[in-house]
Amino acid sequence: MKHPHGLTQQILIAMVLAIILGAGAQLLLGLNPWVDEVLDEWLVGGLFFIVGKIFVATLKLLVVPLVLVSLVCGAASLGSGKQLGRLGGKTVGLYLFTTAVAISLAMGFALLFEPGVGANLSSTAQVSINQGSSFAQVMVDIFPSNPIAAMAEGKMLQIIVFALLLGMAVNHSGKPGERIRQNFEDWNVVVLNLVTMLMKLAPYGVFALLFTLFARQGLSAIEELSVYFATVVLVLLLQALLVYPGLLSVLGRLNPMTFLFKMRAVQLFAFSTASSNATLPVTMKNAEQRLGVDNRVASFSLPLGATLNMDGTAIMQGVATVFIAQAYGIDLSAVDLLTVIATATLASIGTAGVPGVGLVMLSMVLTQVGLPVEGIALIIGVDRLLDMMRTAVNVTGDAAVSCVVAKSEKQLDERVFNDRNIQLSDDVAATTEVK
Repeated sequence: MKHPHGLTQQILIAMVLAIILGAGAQLLLGLNPWVDEVLDEWLVGGLFFIVGKIFVATLKLLVVPLVLVSLVCGAASLGSGKQLGRLGGKTVGLYLFTTAVAISLAMGFALLFEPGVGANLSSTAQVSINQGSSFAQVMVDIFPSNPIAAMAEGKMLQIIVFALLLGMAVNHSGKPGERIRQNFEDWNVVVLNLVTMLMKLAPYGVFALLFTLFARQGLSAIEELSVYFATVVLVLLLQALLVYPGLLSVLGRLNPMTFLFKMRAVQLFAFSTASSNATLPVTMKNAEQRLGVDNRVASFSLPLGATLNMDGTAIMQGVATVFIAQAYGIDLSAVDLLTVIATATLASIGTAGVPGVGLVMLSMVLTQVGLPVEGIALIIGVDRLLDMMRTAVNVTGDAAVSCVVAKSEKQLDERVFNDRNIQLSDDVAATTEVK
């Protein structure tokens, strides 16, 4: 039995209710001990906290098997190594290009609006944040010495490399490889059915996550950093509404409005979870069933994008770097600005698709240009909300690149892409049919 509303409508309703009720609950806290006990201990720190954590945990449960199985299937079905190299080159090249554009826009608007001028970081409490790894170490860490340990620890880059190598080996192993490939394709059907089961619970998990967030934080933190917040949001919108549509129009000859229309459910889901990895199952189903991207392209480009393509995070890093420099009264030279662009672009390769990791990578960017890492303390208050927004941008970029690459490889069903009448409840959360 289908819900009367599609998945997008259900998630949107859950988001609106959670924000309203959560902000209302935040205003009620402190009125009297009984209200505090009911709201803070039973609901915010109890029921909704538990539901939200379980929901995110079940989503993360899917990430490793989904990435492993889908990439093995994708690499095994690509044919020659030349085809795999061509597909990989296009995908990674477009991801790095969009990230470089994102960080450049971010720093340009930050220099224009000067969000850090007048800020007083000297009175900000210091915060301890682990330093990010160097770029050389990130490159070394891409290759796993133990693939089982990589899967157990959720090291996505290592899992991707192992899955691609395994898929290539399957592709060149004749009849034994064909049997293994069929087995992985069967697993792929099973994993996608598991995705379908969990997606039916998405509105409830979204409500629990957002209610907890707004009941604890409210909207007051935004007011203190309004210019910084507005600058990041503006550049995120430009990236999502101008850069990606431009990419689709110029390189893919596709209708960007249709693309954005069909990405609503994925964007809402990404916003609520603040995790590209947790959103990956929804992104993949949406790309294949609504955007018409062939599974061989989607199963390769989207898991790769969830790890490599962090445009939203790069935007935050660009604006935050300029903000912190201005707040401390430090002038950034042209060389410093180029260093930030290069570092933030390459740092996106090592950024895991989980909530809050952008702050850790920001510390690496700040260190590269000699800015005090302690400045991160001031922006932490609004980072959770910005994290949700930039995750929505990240998954939009993943899907846009996937569509462009699929079109260039003649692996895009434009009839499906252009059909706006496909209901979200039928394609994003539909049961996968076993043929």
